[in-house]
Amino acid sequence: MDNQSLSHTRWKCQYHVVFIPKYRRKVMYGKVKQDVREIIKTLCEYKKVKITAGAVCVDHVHLCIELPP
Repeated sequence: MDNQSLSHTRWKCQYHVVFIPKYRRKVMYGKVKQDVREIIKTLCEYKKVKITAGAVCVDHVHLCIELPP
């Protein structure tokens, strides 16, 4: 098991996050899809969050992320 550690603890915090536009409109394609991907990637790098899996679909965004407690 690939756990991270602090001085006296070992942790593995994983979250499944889903973003959905209002009324689940199909708006994320083309340029918007690329922009959403870049914005999420930039924010995760800024906050030191590791993206283990992710997908930008036409009407939602899936993210599996790991972050320290």
